[in-house]
Amino acid sequence: MPLSPPRMIRASPYWPVVTHSTLRRLLPGFTVSSLGDGMAVVAVSWLAIELAPAAARGAWVALAAAAYTLSGAMGALVLGRFLHHRTPAQLIGWDALLRATALGAIPVCHAFGVLGIELYVALLAVSSVLHSWGQAGIYTLLARQLPERDHLAGNAVLSGIGSLSTVFGPPLAGALIVWGDAATVIAVDAATFLVLALTFLIGAPQDTAPPPEKGGSRTAGFAVIRRTPALLGLLGLSFTFFFLFGPLYVALPLHVSYGLGGPAGLLAAYYTAFGVGAVLGSVLAGYLGRLPLWPVTTGIVIAFGAFLLPVGLGAPTWAAMAGFAVAGLLWPPYASLSTALFQRSAPSELLPQALAASSAVRVLSVPLGTALGGPLVTTLGAQGALAASAVSITVLGLAAAACTACTARSARRSKG
Repeated sequence: MPLSPPRMIRASPYWPVVTHSTLRRLLPGFTVSSLGDGMAVVAVSWLAIELAPAAARGAWVALAAAAYTLSGAMGALVLGRFLHHRTPAQLIGWDALLRATALGAIPVCHAFGVLGIELYVALLAVSSVLHSWGQAGIYTLLARQLPERDHLAGNAVLSGIGSLSTVFGPPLAGALIVWGDAATVIAVDAATFLVLALTFLIGAPQDTAPPPEKGGSRTAGFAVIRRTPALLGLLGLSFTFFFLFGPLYVALPLHVSYGLGGPAGLLAAYYTAFGVGAVLGSVLAGYLGRLPLWPVTTGIVIAFGAFLLPVGLGAPTWAAMAGFAVAGLLWPPYASLSTALFQRSAPSELLPQALAASSAVRVLSVPLGTALGGPLVTTLGAQGALAASAVSITVLGLAAAACTACTARSARRSKG
């Protein structure tokens, strides 16, 4: 007789997600791909440092990091009329196939000695054209496979897998860079996206999307957001939050490599510390469903900025990494709660469009902030840019908390 899991595990909000008949077939492929992305966090910027001319290294690192995500927002803006009626599985699979192809071309060109920094940035940009739609497909499929009460837990499971990838991916990337080079890591990342494409194109339900309404494009998703003040305010907060976080992707690698004189392994250690905290935060996120959204989200933003400050203030490495770990703890609850609000508030037939619209805005925010990282590092230095980013995020959270308090008081007066 097989042993049943302990009662505490079966009572967990995550149990219905990991035992779901469809999701348990798909989660392994998503896990493999997430591990590849965790490795790419280190490899993308490190290969840009190797390829870029020394005089413009900061600008090229910023462009490479931005290109890996920025074109996803553009893809969401221009491809809505062609993709809004596709099933979630198709959106995920096509995104993964494009990433596997474009990223796979990078190590091939590198092996033949034709990979310059310009071609490298172009291939990174091509790889992410369908990223917003792929993300929309994942969370739409999750929302339609699970009842509403399990949406937050499902989001937290995906976030937890991503967090685990930031724990194991960066040190694995550091080891592969020592053994081979950064292009080798990107080759592995491309292979993991091929696994993801096969998993969803073959194993996922192909009929989970209701027929779209006439005119149901991504602009309809923006219309849903505009009509819902909570969604509009949350999207504005998320855009600014991620925009202010973007310069870190430029400043941190340069701070580690030049400011501290450290190897790729030290950069990997920073990302790993963030990932360890994020794993714990992902476990916590599933239990936050009964808390009020706005106080939680604004509090997360305030604390996130505060715990990024040590690295920007020149604290010892152990203290800076500890701050990164706590910031990582706060990241998954914010992402899971904000996504759950979209899943619950948008009409089912317009959910892919609403999520794609949200993803486009969020995806656009990080590379825009990353692009700002180049001139910011040039002006303030890498450490100064990190401090400016942390302080700005904290101020944003305080401003959002003040607006939330004012809105709540107005609502109480209106009811009175």
